[in-house]
Amino acid sequence: MSFSFLAFTYIVAMISDAFLIFFSIFHVIAFDELKTDGKNPIDQCNSLNPLVIPEYLLHFFFNVLFLFGGQWISLAINVPLMAYHITKYRNRSVHGFGLYDPTSIMNADKLNKYQREGWIKLAFYLFSFFYYLYGMIRSLITV
Repeated sequence: MSFSFLAFTYIVAMISDAFLIFFSIFHVIAFDELKTDGKNPIDQCNSLNPLVIPEYLLHFFFNVLFLFGGQWISLAINVPLMAYHITKYRNRSVHGFGLYDPTSIMNADKLNKYQREGWIKLAFYLFSFFYYLYGMIRSLITV
């Protein structure tokens, strides 16, 4: 069993992915609270918008490690979500660092879209976590 850069990359990816899973769970819960009128939109946007940049940076960071480690399959799995993040951030209507606008977040179509997006990201990050666990074990076993 040898510890290599690939093992380090997968360990960092697993830890980062655990944080991304928590961000996704918070995302889903936040939009469920909005849907059931548990919180007002301004407070919800003030709690969601600061998490956008850390989520994107964590995701991009371990993908850069995959790039340096030559893990092309792991990188290819993450490229569609990275492209989605870039497109969504470039086309945002909010000024500043966030994505969510309190004046339009309560529209039924946007609320459903954001909630569906949270569930899809949660499923993706859960799948990725177990894939990174497999990659870490494989990189530790192979010499």
